[in-house]
Parts: sequence; C-alpha cells; structure tokens
Amino acid sequence: MPSIAVLAQAHPEQLGWLSSKLLGVTLTSAEWVLWVLVCLSVLSIAIMLERTVYFARHRLPDSEALSVRLSRGELDAVKAAIQGRQGMEAAILREGLACADQGADTVEQVIASTLSRERPRYERFLSYLGTLGNNAPFIGLFGTVLGIIKAFNDLGKMNAQGGGGAMQQTAMAGISEALVATAVGLAVAIPAVVAFNVFSRQLKTLTSRANALGHALVGSLRSEAR
Repeated sequence: MPSIAVLAQAHPEQLGWLSSKLLGVTLTSAEWVLWVLVCLSVLSIAIMLERTVYFARHRLPDSEALSVRLSRGELDAVKAAIQGRQGMEAAILREGLACADQGADTVEQVIASTLSRERPRYERFLSYLGTLGNNAPFIGLFGTVLGIIKAFNDLGKMNAQGGGGAMQQTAMAGISEALVATAVGLAVAIPAVVAFNVFSRQLKTLTSRANALGHALVGSLRSEAR
C-alpha cells in the first residue's frame, strides 16, 4: 500500500505522463463496478430459473420402468409412454424406435447421433454461469482497487490541506466502501458456481439415463434378431 499512497499524494507534475493519465482514469468512483456486478447477477438468476424449468420439463420421470419394458421387448408400450414427451431420453427412444426395423446397428448409430444433438441444448448458458463464477471475484477486486486508490487520493488532499483528525476517518470510510465491491463480487460468484455444478451434475445424470435407455433398446433388438 505505501506505493499507492505515494502515488495518490503526488502532484501531477511529479508523475510521468502515463502515470498521470492512468491515475486520472482510476480516480473515478467504483460504483460503476457494483452496477456491472448487479447486472451480471440479475442475468445469472434469470439463467438459473430458465435452466431449472428446462431441466424439469425435458426429462422422463419413469426412465427406469421404461428400461425394464425395453428389456422385456415391449416396444409398442414404450412408444406409447413417450408420446408427447420432450427431452434427451424421449428423443433417443423415439428416433431409435422409428428405425428399429433397420437393425440394431443402425439404431445404435441413430442413438449416438441424437445424443450428440440433444446434449448442447442442456448445456446452453452453462458456460456463462461457469465464467461468471470464476471471474466475478476479480471484477469485485478491481472495484476495490479503484476505491482504495481514490481513498488514498482523498487522504493525500486532506493531508496537503492540513485536515488533521479527519484524515483517518476519511481513509477508513473510503477503504471500507471499496471493500464492498469484493463482497458483492463474491456474492455474485458463489450462487453462479453452485448453480453451474448442480446443472452439470443433472446433465451428467440425464446423459447416463439416456445411454442406459439406448443400450436397453439396442439389446432388446439384438435379442429379437437371434
């Protein structure tokens, strides 16, 4: 911190050209950083709600029972059960059953193709949550640095004017205000990281269940072909 204090208290003519320009930019209020974090937080909450609804609507609650039916060869019953259903699991079964008469090898390729097509729909916006969770603390830290520089600059001005006892109060108030940006950055990052991990885990579970249904369908078709 001593170097910051010296820089803040130095007169513009004592600084280099680049240092003077950078100091002039950084002496702006750090409140705009807080607004950036608030906007990012609102967007992340909207994404969390949208992904929660999407994951809830695009899944089969009875995939285990369908897997048992597939192993028994009840293909017509499975086709009726997934009628009107959406999601990765339903799409794999629907498209796999549609080409069941072409053989198990063809169905296996169709299942792999469908899985590759459906998975990105679940991953949508998850990269935003991961990126925000990793970088929001740094944005908050940036606001804190700006606030501390401004606090030391104000401290230097009061010292030049002989502020006396008000100097310490001014410095502490400015630094405490600057630390708010770091706290807000952490408050934005933590929910984003938690949501990213939860959705990634749900996607992994859905992918495993979809693969299990696909293997059950292929196994049923191969057993019938023998």
